[in-house]
Amino acid sequence: MLTIGYIGNGKSTNRYHLPFVLQRENIKVKTIYQRNPEHESWNRIAGVNYTSDLDELLNDKSIQLIVICTRHDSHYEYAKLVLEHNKNCLVEKPFMETSEQAKEIFALAREKELIVQTYQNRRFDSDFLTVQKVIEEGKIGDLLEVEMHYDYYRPEVPESVHSFDPAFSFLYGHGCHTLDQVISYFGKPDHIHYDVRQLLGQGRMNDYFDLDLYYGTLKVSVKSSYFRLKERPSFIVHGKKGCFVKETKDRQEEHLKLFYMPDNKDFGIDTIKHYGVLTYIDEEGTIHEEKVKSVNGDYGRVYDDLYETIINGKDKTITDEQTLLQMEILETGVKNLK
Repeated sequence: MLTIGYIGNGKSTNRYHLPFVLQRENIKVKTIYQRNPEHESWNRIAGVNYTSDLDELLNDKSIQLIVICTRHDSHYEYAKLVLEHNKNCLVEKPFMETSEQAKEIFALAREKELIVQTYQNRRFDSDFLTVQKVIEEGKIGDLLEVEMHYDYYRPEVPESVHSFDPAFSFLYGHGCHTLDQVISYFGKPDHIHYDVRQLLGQGRMNDYFDLDLYYGTLKVSVKSSYFRLKERPSFIVHGKKGCFVKETKDRQEEHLKLFYMPDNKDFGIDTIKHYGVLTYIDEEGTIHEEKVKSVNGDYGRVYDDLYETIINGKDKTITDEQTLLQMEILETGVKNLK
């Protein structure tokens, strides 16, 4: 049994973590720390201890892992505190504000022989897993180009912000999803071209980014905007013999926002209308077009992997090197702001 606690009792904890953890019989949620209980807006979970005394959580010897689900400008201080109290630590993304903070936290964890890791749940998005399946089946041939889009039409968000803070940029807040997917599957790029913008003008919020990561002849593009009334496809993959287009994103977040939880059998699962389309040419020169059944996603797989690491001593799936590379890319991106 892995016994865990949480720092933070807001949307992150209750929407993106607990619905998956509570399904797992080998994980016990013991305590949730909330700094301001008067601001509590989520229903309490039966059997879980809620406290506004952080020391109660940190000094509980039965808790092996503490999960940090707070604003990311507090991640460094909380992670350091958790590790200093000899607890393993899972941190929401973006992991830290700077790569230097990340290096310090990883070094402290190694010194203490503890696990610290970022919550890269989007590795287990259905659309991303389906793209991997299509690539590995080989029908599209050698890869030439991959486009990954993460679009919104939410102009009110950047329009309400009148100053620029790198740590609260669009790149930090959303690039941390797709960049981790790229790094986890393709590794470290040879070089990167950055196009990071403030569409509303200098000194305003970063509300657009387009990063091209190059791997030999392969280009992987990560693009996102707050001003896309019609979203671009989630993934477009081109190879020498064909292409794959996945129009729609993973549906886990869509269902969570509707309070349709993972205990439903069809939670997060694509119907046939959500399936991507594979087009390829075979050895005889015949062109085929077919729908590809989506691979099921599951954010909770981050916890499955952590259980194996903490309880059974297996290597971390989300490595320090991958997280540091992502932090360095985010830092460089905001320095290249236009």
